[in-house]
Amino acid sequence: MHTNMSAESLSLSFLLWSILTLSLLTHPSTSATDSFVYGGCTQLKYTPGTVYEANVNSILTSLVNSAASANYNSFKISVPGSTQSDIVYGLFQCRGDLSNSDCRDCVSHAVSRLGVLCLDSSGGALQLEGCLVKYDNMSFLGVEDKTVVLKNCGPSSGSNSDELTRRDAVLAYLTAGGQYFRVGGSGNAQGMVQCVQDLSVGECQDCISEAIGRLKNECGSSAWGDMYLAKCYARYSERGDYSSSDHSDDNEVERTLAILIGIIAVVALLVMFLSFVCKRMDKE
Repeated sequence: MHTNMSAESLSLSFLLWSILTLSLLTHPSTSATDSFVYGGCTQLKYTPGTVYEANVNSILTSLVNSAASANYNSFKISVPGSTQSDIVYGLFQCRGDLSNSDCRDCVSHAVSRLGVLCLDSSGGALQLEGCLVKYDNMSFLGVEDKTVVLKNCGPSSGSNSDELTRRDAVLAYLTAGGQYFRVGGSGNAQGMVQCVQDLSVGECQDCISEAIGRLKNECGSSAWGDMYLAKCYARYSERGDYSSSDHSDDNEVERTLAILIGIIAVVALLVMFLSFVCKRMDKE
């Protein structure tokens, strides 16, 4: 009897968890800073309950706490009893125009999602609209990395020479800026670039130049474009806004797909639960 009751409780728990998941999917965050951009995890896993897990938890907590008073910080965590292989490196970088409270909220949401996305992974990174969070057991702090991690190009805006001229003027201004975060505009053409602040000013400039060059070459006459490298990004839009609202149609498709997946999962688990209940009733 105890075994059957445990199985029933477990099935019910799965069902309730699925309904909760569906609720979250159908009521996504309305904050533009929380919109998902990209994420990834290392293939190497750590064993739960180890010193390394304690270091991961410690560094993620430190990132959230630090974000309340700064838009960037990095850490190297090694709790007592750690070996060299247990050391964890991490950083967060908020968008330069966020307040301290918005930065902390963004980092907190990113850390929460990263804990699910990269469960037991030795390293992971998550970029939201408003912030980047990254941790790993290999030191990446202060290392320039121009690897392309995400490229998005909008539909072609045609051959409007005025719009292309404005876009090129904005991107030229951003290339010559010399700051870690900068925005610029000309008419409806708007752009934004940012580096992770563990880079030097020269490395930042080099990274941004690479991102903007790729953006112009690969997105061509697109109405908007995003080019994310590992340590910087460049974005532009001819619609007067460089935020996630530029991609509202794309986000709506992704949201609809997520809702459908959630519904399918709930229906499948409900069928399994009802089947279990029916079999138990037949036995009794």
